[in-house]
Amino acid sequence: MSGSSPLRVLVLFGGRSAEHEISCLSARNVVDALDPDRYRVTTVGITRDGRWTLSEVPEPKPGTLPRVSDDADSVMLAGTPKGPRLLRLPEDGPAAEIGPVDVCFPVLHGPYGEDGTVQGLLASMGVPYVGADVGSSAVGMDKVRMKRLFGVSGLPQTAYETIDRVDFERDPGRALDTVEAALPYPIFSKPARQGSSIGISRCGDRGSLAAGITEALEHDRVVVLERGLTAARELECGVLGNVDVEVTPPGEVITAHDFYDFEGKYLDDAVTLMCPAEVDDAVRRRCSGYARQAYEAIGARGMARVDFFYVEDTGEVLVNEINTIPGFTEGSMFPRAWAAEGLDNGRLVDRLLELALAAAETDARFAP
Repeated sequence: MSGSSPLRVLVLFGGRSAEHEISCLSARNVVDALDPDRYRVTTVGITRDGRWTLSEVPEPKPGTLPRVSDDADSVMLAGTPKGPRLLRLPEDGPAAEIGPVDVCFPVLHGPYGEDGTVQGLLASMGVPYVGADVGSSAVGMDKVRMKRLFGVSGLPQTAYETIDRVDFERDPGRALDTVEAALPYPIFSKPARQGSSIGISRCGDRGSLAAGITEALEHDRVVVLERGLTAARELECGVLGNVDVEVTPPGEVITAHDFYDFEGKYLDDAVTLMCPAEVDDAVRRRCSGYARQAYEAIGARGMARVDFFYVEDTGEVLVNEINTIPGFTEGSMFPRAWAAEGLDNGRLVDRLLELALAAAETDARFAP
């Protein structure tokens, strides 16, 4: 990145998941943080149906969430003897080259973007990219596999059960009996592969549990059921690095809602982020250690955000989940936590691109 020519950065945003609009919000901040003297940026918006388009990142409007327009020209990433190139595919004319790609910043949340699918495409085309590799992305997106791996790694977690769509539809009563036998109320139901609190419900009885499972199944074929915690504080650490890993002190999410839900994150002012959190040194050290352990457990690289529940009455610090493409919105903890450590958005994006190029160099050296 020290050469005279600007680095050619492809920013991917939008996507097919239910977190499409959140990706657009994150991408706006990423693009704004990219120094135009150092980077030549091309923004490609992925529509709800998966079409890649040559789109500007939409500006958010009060009271609404932005989305990728359906009327822009299609684009594709192509391998050529000179390396990967972006091509423009207008409907009424021949394809035209947009230019080469040095590195990609996939600002994609949820399935079809954060789950290894886009990472696999980029890797197969030889494009360096920000964030975790294919396997780590897939594990980080799937809460069931993630939790099982955390368990093997000895990380403390809240008790949980899982329900498959087929089992619930075949015998919902038996499925509910199984959950109730394993977990006390309240119980949180959530899709196994989703983020931004989409499809999450707080269930206080059998009727709301059935409704919560049904809602979660609108977003995935597997539902995770977790024991609800009384008066638990929500703490989050940012992580950066490939080999040498840095972790922020935990920040705290303080919400006026029953839990940190979608509305609280993106649609109202009911949430406050405190960086760093007001916790004692022992809790801070445990969060930092667990964050590093979770990051290494899934083989993450580049960046991640690790979330915790801290139960003051018992002193428990429990790992909730890891996010390999954390939110980058104005109200997101990941950039806020790093800003509190003196790393503003511009320097944070610089660092992530440096880590992406370093990872690609390592991958090329040890390629099969």
